[in-house]
Amino acid sequence: MLPTQEPNASVRQNDLPELLAAYRITHYPVVVRTERHVQGGGFGNQEKKPNTWTVYFLVDNNWVYVESARGLRREWGSLDRLETWLREQGFRYFWVRNDLDPVPLAGPQVQAG
Repeated sequence: MLPTQEPNASVRQNDLPELLAAYRITHYPVVVRTERHVQGGGFGNQEKKPNTWTVYFLVDNNWVYVESARGLRREWGSLDRLETWLREQGFRYFWVRNDLDPVPLAGPQVQAG
């Protein structure tokens, strides 16, 4: 897997079919668990669930995030719904990255004492 960097650009979701057809998306999408950037339109408890899922694409060797038609960053509250959306866009495979939840160290744990 290529190292995914924080995107510094965006693409509109309705541009994805054209980018795919022109072979400008050159890597599997990377699904990222992230802090919420966009406050939803009254759905769900955003204080109770401050984290969302978003997706990055490698377009012309630059990592970009997806914007909605309104120009806001696309976020999904459910990984299942994001997976469905990616399949509708024509992607069968994607990577998942979760920077928010700690991963326990592998190997035997030594207790002090």
